Amino acid sequence: MSSKTLYLASPYGFSEHWRLKLLPEFINKLEFMGVNVLEPFSRNSNIDFSKPCWANKVACSNLNDLKQSDGLFAIVNGAPPDEGVMIEIGVAIALGKPTFLFRDDFRKCTDNNEYPLNLMIFLGIPSDCWNDYYYSSLEEIDSKDKAIYRWLRK
Repeated sequence: MSSKTLYLASPYGFSEHWRLKLLPEFINKLEFMGVNVLEPFSRNSNIDFSKPCWANKVACSNLNDLKQSDGLFAIVNGAPPDEGVMIEIGVAIALGKPTFLFRDDFRKCTDNNEYPLNLMIFLGIPSDCWNDYYYSSLEEIDSKDKAIYRWLRK
């Protein structure tokens, strides 16, 4: 099995607690499965935020990582989910990258009873089995019944 790379889109780097406690749980779980994780907050830690154009450097770095990745794993908690994560999902869809979504947030984020998020987010997921690409607990991520497990073994 060859190692695949997932870009980890999440808002968890904006809070010290989330960055130190929550983000490592996802990274560790995916790495344990054999995934090479591209996590943008740590990958952009060398950018000097006091210099002009720092935001463009971050955005370009993230775009480059998305282009280099084999797929996207997006944490889409929040009502609505983080705007940056939504853009990263759109870029991954446009690039034709497999997209995997994680949401354990119980708040409703759509007026549709079948889909838990805006319908456009599901463009990057096969319509006949979207639930296989949607995770609602950390324990589900390495389930043999879910899409990441099968994708890693292709």
